[in-house]
Amino acid sequence: MTVKLYFLRHGETTYNQQRGYCGNLDPELTENGLKMAEQFAQSYHNLPWTAVFISPMKRTIATAKPLCDVVGLEMQFREGLKEIAYGEWEGKLPQTVNENYHDDYVRWLTDPGWNAPTGGEKGIDIARRSSQVIQEIEERYPSGNILIVSHKATIRIMLCELLGIDIGRFRDRIVMPTGAVSIVELSSRGPLLHTLADRCHLDETLRSSIGT
Repeated sequence: MTVKLYFLRHGETTYNQQRGYCGNLDPELTENGLKMAEQFAQSYHNLPWTAVFISPMKRTIATAKPLCDVVGLEMQFREGLKEIAYGEWEGKLPQTVNENYHDDYVRWLTDPGWNAPTGGEKGIDIARRSSQVIQEIEERYPSGNILIVSHKATIRIMLCELLGIDIGRFRDRIVMPTGAVSIVELSSRGPLLHTLADRCHLDETLRSSIGT
């Protein structure tokens, strides 16, 4: 008996287009982002889904909604799946952050596991809160397909935690574009990565769109 975790990053927002730090800000999906959600549902609705866990943000709710509507599952909201809190960097572009918070920015780029954005969260903080969600899933569901709809940094950190990768390297080791799906199987032998950052369910136009 195994559990398969399907990690889905939310669809595109205006902050993805601008490459700004979004974190705890709560933008809507763009038109492309809504299409990403619909195309995920079209490709994955035939799987026998067991449960859906999502970050309680507008962009993740809108991403999960098409699939949940089709398969008839309720969204289970978990604070532990929210994006990294960027603190004073929220809404700012990287170049602005570098100019105004240079020392903090360099420390964060060097090791975001143990260094936080100014007033924000360390990677290890995100690992702790998100691992509680994974633990809950393992305790409640001995088998089945579980959808987890979350955010770029949070998904990369969860994957690092599951696969034994240094949390401080989450930005350097794992890519996670908008609308991407990663699949990890949990069994008696431990976590096994099946798929990383797949976007084959998206049409060519969406795959070529800004995915940061």
